[in-house]
Amino acid sequence: MPVLTIEELKPALPARARLIGLDLGEKTIGIALSDTLLTVATPMETLKRGKFGADAAKIEKIAAEQGVGGLVVGLPLNMDGSEGPSAQSARAFARNFAARSALPVLLWDERLSTAAVTRTLIDADASRRRRGEVVDKMAAAYILQGVLERLRRM
Repeated sequence: MPVLTIEELKPALPARARLIGLDLGEKTIGIALSDTLLTVATPMETLKRGKFGADAAKIEKIAAEQGVGGLVVGLPLNMDGSEGPSAQSARAFARNFAARSALPVLLWDERLSTAAVTRTLIDADASRRRRGEVVDKMAAAYILQGVLERLRRM
């Protein structure tokens, strides 16, 4: 299945299916999960990155266990909207995942998601170590929540 736009994603989702959100880092993948009503995104876990095939298999396993009907991949655009190496890597991940899975895949602009989450954690007085443990899955939830809010307004 090709990578979809948000307008194409909504009708492609089965009823009561969850969405899974991914924040792709160089070393880790933050994972978040929506509820079945597509209203709330919850941080789930952080995977250590390995080879694409192994990472995709882990995500597919989680998707099957959790009743996921679609995948949201954060697209880290530069502030001016241009794409750097991280955005190209996210596009490649989304394209490769879409080629091996029946799940619809959406790329979603994630500018400032990690910065916003890090600020929130600092405001909550989280230690540097604790921030490092949770920032990726919280960034995934931030990205996914943006998609859920957009879907609600459509």
